[in-house]
Amino acid sequence: MSAVHQGLALILGLGNPGREYARTRHNAGFMVLERLAESWRAPLATKKKFHARVALVERDGFKALLAEPETFMNASGEAAQALANFYQVAPERMLVIVDDADLPLGEIRLRPRGSSGGHHGLESIEQHLGTREFPRLRIGIGRQETGEREITDYVLSKFRPAESELLEKALTRAADQVECWFRDGIQPAMNRFNGKIV
Repeated sequence: MSAVHQGLALILGLGNPGREYARTRHNAGFMVLERLAESWRAPLATKKKFHARVALVERDGFKALLAEPETFMNASGEAAQALANFYQVAPERMLVIVDDADLPLGEIRLRPRGSSGGHHGLESIEQHLGTREFPRLRIGIGRQETGEREITDYVLSKFRPAESELLEKALTRAADQVECWFRDGIQPAMNRFNGKIV
């Protein structure tokens, strides 16, 4: 039995709530989580005390909590802390799914820990939990061609139609990687799924 199965697993997809942010690059974490929720037939419901939409699921005899913070991205840690505290989830059993502008579209990367890389959602979670020792799955969204570091407008933009096929493949692969992490643990999930979609 892998370490991830020693109790409830918390799977947290990050993004911004609201229709105007749907399908934007910064909401790649939401998109993966919603794909999982649909696949697992686990409809998300708002729970105000957690500042999140959540669904509790049981698969293969193990339990997972799917969650989307309803705070904005920069305050994602509020939901992460509330959920982790209430359900007594250790950091290594909390997987956070985020967009990453430093990875090209079509590449995903799961790591057991790491820095925020300037991602405000990860920064908020690290601040609230007081640790970086939690797995994170980064979904490549590419970077604007200008190469500028100020990318706020870019990450809040929607994916282009020409990117849709590769995006769909990346979201499916990321959802499969989350399921592998949940079932088999982080090392098999990293070995099987990290990298570019060929």
